[in-house]
Amino acid sequence: MSYLTDDPIDAAALVRRVIRPSDGAYVLFEGVVRNSNEGKQVESIFYDAYRPMAEKEIGKIVDEVQRQFPDVAIGIAHRLGNLAVGESSIAIACASPHRGESFAACRMMIDRIKQTVPIWKKERGPNGEEWVGWQK
Repeated sequence: MSYLTDDPIDAAALVRRVIRPSDGAYVLFEGVVRNSNEGKQVESIFYDAYRPMAEKEIGKIVDEVQRQFPDVAIGIAHRLGNLAVGESSIAIACASPHRGESFAACRMMIDRIKQTVPIWKKERGPNGEEWVGWQK
């Protein structure tokens, strides 16, 4: 399964992929590009990754989260390339019979992705551009 995309993220399609008739809840998290970071104006962000390594790491995280929350179905899409302010950079959908597991699994997914997946970002603003390293 591919977790990385160069296309805009369709969060509703992601939810449709994971929700099952037995589910009573789903949680959708979307991370979007904001217009500032650490006091600097941001006009856009460029996301880059070594795709094979990033895909493998995201797959490991999905497996880890599903071991901890076996009743949760998980879908994820992370966008690469240049994104304008307000565009979604990541969407995570977690569906389960009860809401608690969906919330917990979704939170664990985004926290682990931010910690370990090699996706780099370059912020662009009126004063130029700057690589800010791994996602924060």
